[in-house]
Amino acid sequence: MTLEQELKTYKEFLRQYIHSQDEQALYQAEQIIKQLIQHNTSPEEIINIHIQAMEQLYPNLTNEIKNSFNFLLEAMISYGLAYQEYQVLREKQVEIKSEIEVAANMQQTLLSTKKPTIKGVDIGVISVPAKQMNGDYYHFIDDQQDHLGVAIADVVGKGVPAALCMSMIKYSLDSFPHDRIEPTLILKNLNRVVEKDVDPSMFITMLFGLYNLNEHVFTYASAGHEPGFYYESNTQTFHTMDGNGLVLGVDSKVSYASFTQKVEKGDMLILLTDGVTECRKGDQFIERDEIIQVLEQYKSLPAQEMVEEVFRHFERIQDFELRDDFTMIVLRRGTN
Repeated sequence: MTLEQELKTYKEFLRQYIHSQDEQALYQAEQIIKQLIQHNTSPEEIINIHIQAMEQLYPNLTNEIKNSFNFLLEAMISYGLAYQEYQVLREKQVEIKSEIEVAANMQQTLLSTKKPTIKGVDIGVISVPAKQMNGDYYHFIDDQQDHLGVAIADVVGKGVPAALCMSMIKYSLDSFPHDRIEPTLILKNLNRVVEKDVDPSMFITMLFGLYNLNEHVFTYASAGHEPGFYYESNTQTFHTMDGNGLVLGVDSKVSYASFTQKVEKGDMLILLTDGVTECRKGDQFIERDEIIQVLEQYKSLPAQEMVEEVFRHFERIQDFELRDDFTMIVLRRGTN
């Protein structure tokens, strides 16, 4: 249908509707508009068709009415330009979203680590990103000598750069000989890697520990990472784990202190990121005592159920909108 035919048809339906408010005429006009849109007709062109139809139907329109049409036409020209910009931005947004989804899936694959099944130690782990890309990271290493390496880290930064940084950390960890995974040595070597290869604006906090499965001793070192909790079953109390140290990537010559925790039967190690400790209720951060109360509530559950219930609790108090990535690892020694 040519523009002249469309104008003639639109004018006839417009005339019918003006005189009788015929809904069928309105429906037919809507179909014409849909066809025009399919042919990429701009809003101002559609308004112009309407103006021409009105001028042919009513040749003696007042100047005020004509001026109002001109005003509407100019407004629609501005609307059309803004709408085109919006469409371009929307297409770019969809493209970026698709790329981020691919990157997030790649991150999941690259950073995947299998939760080990170990006799005498119940392990639970959960890591939920606040956005699509996760700035938290955890990893388990079995050195085949009755030791379990446990890493938990947090990049001070978000998005794709943080994900790439975590990938580098993961593959650096995997490249170290598994017979030399002393926590202080691991952090010292990783610190050199980060200081050399990561943008100075990005920092990484990390805790790396080595669980001796024969003696049930947890030896660990911390690079500015959030202190975890230790649960003592005999006294049924939670304690904040010792640990300090400079974040990775600041000073290539820094050394890290070693800490040791004896794990008795029924005791638990709770490792976490600041997405747990900096959880907020409204505008206020929760206190560590509140976290202990939540841990106390779910401590009798199996380790995996425990971390999942703790996550659900903090998800609820944040109205199901995480403000930061949430990662928690629980290692509980069996009672047998």
